[in-house]
Amino acid sequence: MRILVFSFLLSGLCLTLRAEERPPNVVIIFIDDQGYYDLGCYGATEVKTSRIDQLASEGIRFTDYYAAAPICSPSRAGLLTGAYPRRIGMETWVQRADSTRGIHADEVTLAELFKANGYATACVGKWHLGDKDPFVPKAQGFDYHFGMYSNLDPVETVYFGEEGVPLLRNGEVVKRPADPAELTRLYTDEAIAFVEEKKNEPFFLYLPHTMLHNPLGVSPEFQGTSEWGEYGDAIQELDHHVGRFMDKLTELGIAENTVVVYASDNGRGAGRNSQQPMKGTKLTTWECGIRVPAIVWGPGLGISEGVENGEIVHALDWFPTLATAAGVKIPENHPIIDGRDLWPMLMGEVEGIPSPAAGLSLNAKVVLNRRWEQGLEWSDYFDQEDYVNAFFYHGSHGALAAVRSGKHKLYLNPQLTVYDLEADPGETKPVREKDLLRKLRGMAVMFQEEMSRDARQAGEAVAH
Repeated sequence: MRILVFSFLLSGLCLTLRAEERPPNVVIIFIDDQGYYDLGCYGATEVKTSRIDQLASEGIRFTDYYAAAPICSPSRAGLLTGAYPRRIGMETWVQRADSTRGIHADEVTLAELFKANGYATACVGKWHLGDKDPFVPKAQGFDYHFGMYSNLDPVETVYFGEEGVPLLRNGEVVKRPADPAELTRLYTDEAIAFVEEKKNEPFFLYLPHTMLHNPLGVSPEFQGTSEWGEYGDAIQELDHHVGRFMDKLTELGIAENTVVVYASDNGRGAGRNSQQPMKGTKLTTWECGIRVPAIVWGPGLGISEGVENGEIVHALDWFPTLATAAGVKIPENHPIIDGRDLWPMLMGEVEGIPSPAAGLSLNAKVVLNRRWEQGLEWSDYFDQEDYVNAFFYHGSHGALAAVRSGKHKLYLNPQLTVYDLEADPGETKPVREKDLLRKLRGMAVMFQEEMSRDARQAGEAVAH
């Protein structure tokens, strides 16, 4: 495993902490398969999501936020490493019980980053990044894990026979088979127990829920409570338990020193009315396949309140951004990542994506470690900052499918097609502009060259 030395670096460029204060707690609530329009604050009328909507009203709600991939395992790998799944060899499909691949030991996960800097770390929920010894949560920086390594859909439960998928605590079976109707409550109970135990020290909690992945599970208390069938009921149960967790942070007196990220791992389905124009489903790179709800909350730390943010933000950005929130400088020998440090924007210090070159925050320049070898062919069309601020969509099979820069999106197949997502979020009217096409095509070509030279290998389990 790569050995890195981290240190807390506290200055006016990031979060200033008084000597008697401890670094902030960091929580990521990661929902499985929640679509863009599937919360009240994102336009859903069939469900009531008052507690999640409250996070949005007290924090920042992103309108143009992208998961790392339109499918579970690559999306999680990207979130935890800050790198495109393709860069770390984790871009293809999912890690089932028969998979022998996972995040390489030389990669540094968020959990490893925080643990190396004195944080207690826990993963409570669905892992889906391999169940072999080199890849399980406790091998990837988490002190504690409660949940499942796998999913509950039939293509995965088949590997477990009649006994079914086990619910685990640090690798030991707690219950078998896991009951999907219990999981949202059980995960929340376990998350609450963790923060109660660690309330006097900084902690990083990664809370990847099994819901809302099929098969859905809803406890009797929430069955029939929504106007959207079992799916809506499951959303309302999640909302209730998000509220329970947030109430516990307040009760323990640590909410003011905690940053909470709420996001989905990939999209689910298209809009359902004329006010919801985007299309696409999970596995696709149409907008609703990969653009998802995302909220960041932390008013006690100075994160802006009641803001709707329309910048292009993605899951890879959390790595350097949350490191800066914790006062942790990512070292020079860290593996190349693709995320940007957005902390000044979250704090309301700048409008828009902070310029990496300006060095306004602790990890601002980390993204500039990406390869930049622009040929003259593209030099009139975009610069390095344009390039690192572009988002590169990969499909569920791992291939580069599209590029977004500003309001424009280029599809690569079956032919080069550009859409203006601001004017046409439903992706129905191609834009025909020669220079724009050249710019986006140039970004795609450069990205492919970057990945061909700098992409790393996934880990491989040793056969016994």
